[in-house]
Amino acid sequence: MIKSSKCMAALAALSLLAAFSGCGKKASMQPDPMAKVACDESFENILEQEINVYEYIYPKEDVLAYYLPENACIDSIMAMQGVKCAVTTRPLTEKEVSFLRSNKKIVNQKKIAVDALAIIVNPENPVEILSKKEIAEILSGEVSRWDQVEPCKLGEIDVIFDHQGSSTVKFMRDSILNGKAFGPNVSAVKTNPDVFKAVAENKNAMGVIGVSWVSSDMQGREKSVDELAQAVEKSDTTQLDFNSEVKVLKIRGNDVVAAYKPYQAYIFDGSYPLYRSVYMISTAPGGTITHRFFSFVTGFQGQKLIQMTGILPATVRPRMVALE
Repeated sequence: MIKSSKCMAALAALSLLAAFSGCGKKASMQPDPMAKVACDESFENILEQEINVYEYIYPKEDVLAYYLPENACIDSIMAMQGVKCAVTTRPLTEKEVSFLRSNKKIVNQKKIAVDALAIIVNPENPVEILSKKEIAEILSGEVSRWDQVEPCKLGEIDVIFDHQGSSTVKFMRDSILNGKAFGPNVSAVKTNPDVFKAVAENKNAMGVIGVSWVSSDMQGREKSVDELAQAVEKSDTTQLDFNSEVKVLKIRGNDVVAAYKPYQAYIFDGSYPLYRSVYMISTAPGGTITHRFFSFVTGFQGQKLIQMTGILPATVRPRMVALE
């Protein structure tokens, strides 16, 4: 079981849902004064860029984001109150869609990206490559020391996630451990930046984090909103590298010789094995700010912004370049 130092996210989610449920029927009949989006916390930095550019292009329109565990994002849509848009790693199920439509809600959902999960270690860690099998052995606690991976002077492996309710935790438990429990060496902090910081400061740490959080372009070299707005109009792309404060490991699939880092080209062709889809869900009717924001993110401009963060957009093909 993952040890978590914080439980504020769950409390915040419950408070948010309570607030949505308290909205009066009369208020719900009025046009939305702004778009409200519930977003999986793993994609906070990506959605922030989308919002900043959208509000720059359309200065009279506002988008308010709530960054929550994925289940709370789904719950906020199903509550049919203030939030009419969500960003998650799964689409609504047929049962959920049927329920919303039975309540006269319009349901639109599209895949907007393919996110890779990066395995990061401290730069002083000599390990360069892990297989999916080795990752599973580390997560389960079967392998608990770095010198069991390869000869080195490092000690116990400290596996660090963002928090125990995150979609990242769910993906690794379901896809890598096949639903089995995590070992005692696995812990959770609170946010993705906390994971990055912990790994940068701890020689024995191994972090699991969305690739956009370790892209060098997202760390200290951000473009201004004006530059981003101009960049999304262009057709060229820039290959992103990774932040040097941590080491991004190469990962290989089971029974595969070659190992890869989570560059867009390797996410695109499936060579990098740790990836998941990202969806945007909307129940907003046409003509609303929420619907227009949904169209922006799923359209060319929004997809270009996603491409610039390091993850793979759903509809913009990456430029294939020679990689290490």
